[in-house]
Amino acid sequence: MSSEQTKIQLTKFSHGGGCGCKIDPAVLHEILSGKRSSDVFPQLLVGNNSNDDAAVWDLGNGMSMINTVDFFMPIVDDAFDFGRIAATNAISDVYAMGGKPAFANAILGWPVEKIPASIAGEVLNGAIAACSAAGIPLAGGHSIDSPEPIFGLSVNGLVATKNLKRNNTACVGDFLFLTKPLGMGIMGSSIKRGVVSDEHIGEAVKWMTTLNKLGAEFSELDGVHSMTDVTGFSLLGHLIEMTEGSNVSAELQFDKIPVLGFIDEYLAHKIIPGNTKKNWKINQSKVKNLTDERSIYLLNDPQTSGGLLISVGADTVEKVKELFVINGLNEFANPIGRMVAKNNFEVNVI
Repeated sequence: MSSEQTKIQLTKFSHGGGCGCKIDPAVLHEILSGKRSSDVFPQLLVGNNSNDDAAVWDLGNGMSMINTVDFFMPIVDDAFDFGRIAATNAISDVYAMGGKPAFANAILGWPVEKIPASIAGEVLNGAIAACSAAGIPLAGGHSIDSPEPIFGLSVNGLVATKNLKRNNTACVGDFLFLTKPLGMGIMGSSIKRGVVSDEHIGEAVKWMTTLNKLGAEFSELDGVHSMTDVTGFSLLGHLIEMTEGSNVSAELQFDKIPVLGFIDEYLAHKIIPGNTKKNWKINQSKVKNLTDERSIYLLNDPQTSGGLLISVGADTVEKVKELFVINGLNEFANPIGRMVAKNNFEVNVI
């Protein structure tokens, strides 16, 4: 980190941070309502008629192209880490569809009169590092002068069409797995308030810059029925998208859900992102047996570059567990819940 950068706290220049910047789900619904195109494109396998992670276009040769775009304001003060996190988060959408990324373009908004251009260069360097870890080039991009720092990527990827995974194809009896711990939204708010230790920042950054490469491996298993990544709408919000789209309900075992080991230190100080309450306002009527304050805060915490949520048939559970172990993720090899027949609630917390 340069001496110039140590004087800059990126989170002080933005009103939100990470995927916590997402527009309130209720407002987003209003924006999108009635804005669907009437045109029909047979090659468009996944478009804006669903709430999936990326668009998918059938190339007609057994392969499909995945395209996604994702960007946000700083969730950390270190410019290089901001670039890595934003890039990792954007690339994740390709993995969530079961694909492998091919190349990316950058999206940069920068307050050039407030923050030196060299700091923006460090953001790009972080993104290049994340793209390199994914085995893809950062091929180009577009930039504007903006009031707040903004960064992200548009990412293209490829998937064998038969291996495409969606967030609305879960089945009754499926087991649920999550590949990263919860708590990133709380950590982002703690960083913005300046009440977090370097050790804890390092642990959060480690997870937010961990690529969800397992998605490409899961895609080759027929018994992995549905998949999505957990970001700003929280674990609960993305699970509800999965249950509603699949016409099933879910039972969630809260004590099985991985969380950052030190997160209670910050919950004790009531450090809660604003979007947590917005998420809960949307989710509350659809959830049974969720009254404990800690559980509400964590299940509605807006994640940045969160893990994959996967819905797995009973006959494939052991193969999925093997992949976790092979990839050194033993702590995530236990299911956090199960899909059940549709009932009066989308999610029952047990």
